[in-house]
Amino acid sequence: MPRLPRAKAEEHVKAFERAGWKVVRVTGSHYILAKEGQDFHLTIPFHKGRDVKVGLLKGLIRDAGLTNEAYLDLFYRQKKR
Repeated sequence: MPRLPRAKAEEHVKAFERAGWKVVRVTGSHYILAKEGQDFHLTIPFHKGRDVKVGLLKGLIRDAGLTNEAYLDLFYRQKKR
């Protein structure tokens, strides 16, 4: 299985937006994403110059109901444009 990407929060937010999640607010240094029909939200920390940790990313992917392969497709599809 390919490795999950080491990237900044903005790039991961764009990938989750492709999966239907929307940024509903920014609280402090965290993006809060919600999806219609879901009764929970995803929180992605935004710390300037730092990558999102892999363990956190795995949890976000799981909570969003995605597989690692589906997430990689969303992530790299956005990078080609």
